[in-house]
Amino acid sequence: MTPSAPTLAFVESPVQLLNVLEWAYARATPAGPPPLDGIPPQRARSGPAPGEGPGPAAPVRIVVLPPTDPMSRGQLRRMAALARDEGHDVRWQEARGSRLAPLRALAALARDVRAARTIVVGDPFSRYVQLLLTLVRAEELVVVDDGTATMEFVAQTARGERLVRWHRAGGGGLPGRVRELAYAPVSATARRRFTPGSAADGGARRVEVFTSMPVVPHGATTLRANDFAWTRARFGPPRLTRGTDLVGTSLVETGVVDPGRYLEAVRALTAEHGATRYFAHRRESAEKLRTLGRETGLEIVRPDLPLELIARRGPVGRTILSFPSTVVHTLPYALAGTGVTVAVCDVDPSWLTGSASPRARSFLAGVSDTARDVRRLPARTASTAG
Repeated sequence: MTPSAPTLAFVESPVQLLNVLEWAYARATPAGPPPLDGIPPQRARSGPAPGEGPGPAAPVRIVVLPPTDPMSRGQLRRMAALARDEGHDVRWQEARGSRLAPLRALAALARDVRAARTIVVGDPFSRYVQLLLTLVRAEELVVVDDGTATMEFVAQTARGERLVRWHRAGGGGLPGRVRELAYAPVSATARRRFTPGSAADGGARRVEVFTSMPVVPHGATTLRANDFAWTRARFGPPRLTRGTDLVGTSLVETGVVDPGRYLEAVRALTAEHGATRYFAHRRESAEKLRTLGRETGLEIVRPDLPLELIARRGPVGRTILSFPSTVVHTLPYALAGTGVTVAVCDVDPSWLTGSASPRARSFLAGVSDTARDVRRLPARTASTAG
């Protein structure tokens, strides 16, 4: 039987796995206390100076709980290979796809979860991760970035609210309410785990948030800045093309933005800025991407790794356009010192669907407003697509 690991990480997406690697790398680097205002440094260096880099990161046992969609699974397998190259122990654990899969996975992981001294999670909103947290006895709990969702997680835990993804509008009728009621004890236990306290009282003795998002930790929660030092040390700098790249988003797939309005916005950005390539989000549908390519003339690129690594390896455009999303916060770190400009186009309120959550408008505006080292596109760019 494989001995239990002192540090155990659970990831469900390629970006979460990337950020576990970044966390392990940062943990191996002697660092001072986090910034007093809770906000990561504005600029990152282009890479460690000679002889300045950290020693080998302590190995982490990383449990991959893969989703069912092929694009995510493919990227996760590529990221798992990179993690193994770094000396980490990666375990692929199916927890979806059948009614019994979650229970089998829980039974297979229970021993390791109880024995780990440090637990690292990539998605605190995940119901499966929350279920695993009911078994946790660790002295330390770490939340690594899951993109802009980290902003909402920190805000909700600070207010003592239940953990709900920002784009969820509720609903589901009576069956949905019954499921929520039955799940409430698990969700409440997870919230307690994310509150610093003693291991004896069922909480985590220390709670750390490892993030590149502009968040302020609450209470005794520790903040560690993620400036993508591992990515910059391992890849690039990239060769720059003369073109402009556009980053796709899954806002249509999550029901937040109307498909027709999104197509109009992409068409307007392509024409105004001379974009030539469209880096698809792993959740974007094939039908939507075919329509975008046909209507705009953009070359549709399906990345096989998170965009931070794709951009750092290059080639990449001198300008990268994006709607409000994680990359407007992470790419300035990953591409620091390369000369690449990251620009963000706001989502016009008229693009939102009738089923979008009440939080959608303010949340997306906040993602853009708090982004640093990016160029804000003029409001007329958004209005031309509306």
